[in-house]
Amino acid sequence: MKSCLIFCFFILSAFWALGQQTPVQDSVTVLKEVLLLEELKEKQTTGIVPSQIIGDKIFQNFSPIDAVSSINQIPGVYILSGALNTNRITIRGIGARTLFGTDKLRLYYNEIPVTNGSGFSTIEAYDLENLSQVEVVKGPKATAFGTNLGGAILLKSKESLGKTTNFNNNTTLGSYNLFKNNLSVTHSDERILLGLSYGHLETDGYRDNSRFERDGFLLNTNYKINANNSVGFLLNYIDYTAQIPSSLGETALNENPRQAAFTWNAAKGFEANKYTLLGVSYNHRFSSNLKNTTSVFYTYLDHYEPRPFGILDEYTNGFGFRSRFMGSFKMFDKNATYSLGTELYKDEYNWSEYDNLYQDNNGEGSLQGDVFARNKEFRTQVNTFGTLNISVLQRLQLQFGLNINSTQYDFRDLFNTGDANSSANRKFRTIALPSLTANYRFSEVQTLYANLSRGFSNPSLEETLTPDGVINPDIAQETGINYELGTQLFLLDKKLNILLAVYQMDVRNLLVAERVGDDQFIGKNAGKTKHRGIELALNYRWIIDPSFKITPFVNYTYNDHSFVDFVDGEDDFSGNPLTGVPKHRLNSGLQIQFFDNFFWNTTHQYVSSIPLTDANNLASDSFNVFNTKLKYEQKLSEAFTLGIDFGINNLFNVRYAQSVLINTQAFGGAEPRYYYPGNNLNYYTSLRLGYSL
Repeated sequence: MKSCLIFCFFILSAFWALGQQTPVQDSVTVLKEVLLLEELKEKQTTGIVPSQIIGDKIFQNFSPIDAVSSINQIPGVYILSGALNTNRITIRGIGARTLFGTDKLRLYYNEIPVTNGSGFSTIEAYDLENLSQVEVVKGPKATAFGTNLGGAILLKSKESLGKTTNFNNNTTLGSYNLFKNNLSVTHSDERILLGLSYGHLETDGYRDNSRFERDGFLLNTNYKINANNSVGFLLNYIDYTAQIPSSLGETALNENPRQAAFTWNAAKGFEANKYTLLGVSYNHRFSSNLKNTTSVFYTYLDHYEPRPFGILDEYTNGFGFRSRFMGSFKMFDKNATYSLGTELYKDEYNWSEYDNLYQDNNGEGSLQGDVFARNKEFRTQVNTFGTLNISVLQRLQLQFGLNINSTQYDFRDLFNTGDANSSANRKFRTIALPSLTANYRFSEVQTLYANLSRGFSNPSLEETLTPDGVINPDIAQETGINYELGTQLFLLDKKLNILLAVYQMDVRNLLVAERVGDDQFIGKNAGKTKHRGIELALNYRWIIDPSFKITPFVNYTYNDHSFVDFVDGEDDFSGNPLTGVPKHRLNSGLQIQFFDNFFWNTTHQYVSSIPLTDANNLASDSFNVFNTKLKYEQKLSEAFTLGIDFGINNLFNVRYAQSVLINTQAFGGAEPRYYYPGNNLNYYTSLRLGYSL
């Protein structure tokens, strides 16, 4: 840490000294207004599949450690965040019943799948400052990206634009002893695209036992061999340690939200992770009508987590490849495009559990005892996909898609022998997942689309195994059909942008993980759900004069999600609202640019109450949270730029739950712990220095 601070201080001092040059009169950069949805970003999804993109301009409206608030700007997407390392992404209610982590969607980084073999994704493993954009496909429309019920999230790293070399350093200080520094170098010329960055983050956190420290290194490069061939290389390494305060009961939340759960605080529970992603890609253009991109990749995760009820020691080796052909041809005298591809992901998951002797460790926290479980699981998932996009009429386009998925788990019990050994394997039936999208363009500023698609979700590891560690042969995949209608309008001389979508998704074989102990779950298929909703994104660009621009925006999500058929034992919950989903969410804000160099952004988030039990007899409180940020950017010379930010989160110091658990149970007479408190009023300030050659 000390060497990192000295290094950052040296870099900043050098930049600051050079920055004292008096800028020439015309060196002031007139910066573009900040837009909620940046239409100029590169779309990664295939053809006319609807998606929404946010880019680095949106990221800059929030703290550089707050990826959650940025992504929550997208209607229909809600991240419940218990801590920097505890996030659960839900899309249109899919994933809301998962107790911990994110599943039922696919996460890609530079088109490399980074969702593990059991379907879980960890967006917190990626530094927000290294991303150029986040693209979200809601629902199973993305045939080329997994057709999961929740959809897909596509992350893309930053690249240099034009023939330039850029050095950038951003240092952030803030509440809870926050320190973050990101140093990056990007270069591009006729042959090479290069991105290299190193980031360090540390904070004590708002709550007890919530310190977080992360170091990350990213190398992303592409070499153009000739006009038809190029090769890319990606290396992303993350090393982070995060203490775990865990959830609180209602009494603890109201009395002192800063406290950690008693047992987690006594055990000084934490998780330590070392994550590596290594990928090599090759691009070849056969002709003007056909090209191919093929990637091979390797992932490694070393995870160690002392918990009060046992110490988990695990590591995962994953590898695979992805290849996609994209081409065009004439069909009925109309232009048609197509894509064909396959994606293979295999991983080997090894985990052992040990007794935690923290109660006998003189208050020093966790102490590893004897092993009581040792297991290995081989997980394989294959997606084969294809799309065909044709112009039926001058204004009408149709896109047909098909994804075929095959999933297999092979579980090995390495601890028990004889009759107690629970080794088994499970191969899910191969499933076909078609999709049809139609897009009609009334004019250059008015489009209407419709989608009909089928998706699925595999059971997680916890849902596949019984508490005794035996694979449950009765668990089936969730499946669902999505019906969607939407429009995009540009009105008032393209100053007003409106995105509107209505949808219904019918899900069968609903997967339920019922918690029966501290670390024991029973998985089962419990019925059907209906997900209906309305999503609206609206922003308006009001240019008063070239140096004064105002952009108000409103994003609204209406969720009418319910159990259609859900009988759990003797309880019939049919007709109840879906657990873990707020009915209303509103994100609004006002972005102002003035005097060319100053930006002021204020955002508001409203979340209505969330049902916490299937019986709907308990719900979280609704809340309103405001954030504000003032930014100044100035070009000091032809080569140097300066940026200064100051922001305040939770401006009115609201006490609220930023994440919740559902159907939790109390053990040992303790109060059920449903709530993860949100941070209180806190601030941050950043200094950015850039140099361009």
